[in-house]
Amino acid sequence: MACANTKVDVLLTSDKSDHQIKLLGIEAIKNELGVLGLIRFMQQFDTGSGNYTEERHEWQDHYTVDSLIQAIKKQRQDKKS
Repeated sequence: MACANTKVDVLLTSDKSDHQIKLLGIEAIKNELGVLGLIRFMQQFDTGSGNYTEERHEWQDHYTVDSLIQAIKKQRQDKKS
């Protein structure tokens, strides 16, 4: 993949909106990697949905340090058996 000249980049992109830049970037990736490569690339940047910070309290708040230590000890013991 060739490196672009920064001055040329500014001339080619300075009059384009962020949306246009995004579309051009997607097209460039598709041209370089193909459709499946583009899909794999895009999947890396999925931001998901919801509020992880709030949601994790729903499944983590009942844990204590002692309960986690006991669970680890039990799992280790089960593996030995």
